[in-house]
Amino acid sequence: MSFSQEVKQELQSLKHLNCCNKAELSALLHINGSIEKNSEGLNLVFQTTNNAVVRRFMTLSKELYNNNLILIKKQINRLKKHDLFIIKIHENVNYIISDLSLINKDAYFFQDVDERLVSNECCKRAYLRGVFMASGSINSPETSAYHLEIQSFSEKQAEIIKELSSEFSLNAKVAQNKRGYITYIKEAEKIADFLRVIGASNSLFDFEDSRIKRDFKNSINRVMNCDIANEKKAMDAANKQLEYIEIIEKKLQNNLQKSIKEAIFLRKTYPEASLLELSRASSEHFDEPISKSALNHRFRAIKDLANKIMIEEVLK
Repeated sequence: MSFSQEVKQELQSLKHLNCCNKAELSALLHINGSIEKNSEGLNLVFQTTNNAVVRRFMTLSKELYNNNLILIKKQINRLKKHDLFIIKIHENVNYIISDLSLINKDAYFFQDVDERLVSNECCKRAYLRGVFMASGSINSPETSAYHLEIQSFSEKQAEIIKELSSEFSLNAKVAQNKRGYITYIKEAEKIADFLRVIGASNSLFDFEDSRIKRDFKNSINRVMNCDIANEKKAMDAANKQLEYIEIIEKKLQNNLQKSIKEAIFLRKTYPEASLLELSRASSEHFDEPISKSALNHRFRAIKDLANKIMIEEVLK
């Protein structure tokens, strides 16, 4: 089961006030609803491939209107894993259309939402819950790409979802795709806020838990990579210092300053040590410890001296 399916599974069992149920049912129909006309009159039709959404739609319809529903199950094709469920309402259709704000003053179906339907904050949450149930999806929190989207067939629907999302500072955006328009959220914190808004508490916990674990793992990896990089850098510097030491010892073995000899002794004794480790080791070999800064200065002097020798060799 995908994370999106888990969220919808949780949402389908929630209990809410009648006003919220109306907003949620309206949202389901705005996204996946259609009007069918036959010899017997109008049918209100809802389609989905998700079992949890089927149960949610039928529960809300029964609680609000106590009407008889026709459920049809179709196999889309052999390659699809999910069946298509079609639910038809044929009783009190005109009343339901009006009650759920499914037609606007210009006689367009599934375009506008009556402000009275989402006047309360709880109803705004319910409407967002409904549109997510109808066509929403969230990437698994196990992945690094955070993405939540709700598919709509018209730009107007997508903008309505965006506007309702802005009531909760969710920073949703709208984009066009092959199937119409999507309202989407890409920030992890805002996706978590969306789950909180629609009442998916358990899914929110799972999302945050996975995100924290992954972020912690990534932080550990960054620290380890940084340590490895620093260690390699120190090793490269030590090897270079040994090369410089070999050059000057061949030419100036008996004419080196005491400070340079001490630095050479430490590096040859501890060929893989960092400057800090050499500084600590110096107290075991000399009367006065040599600071990290002083060692750095001495190794620069060794480098300059080696370079001078190499230049003189070339000019001969």
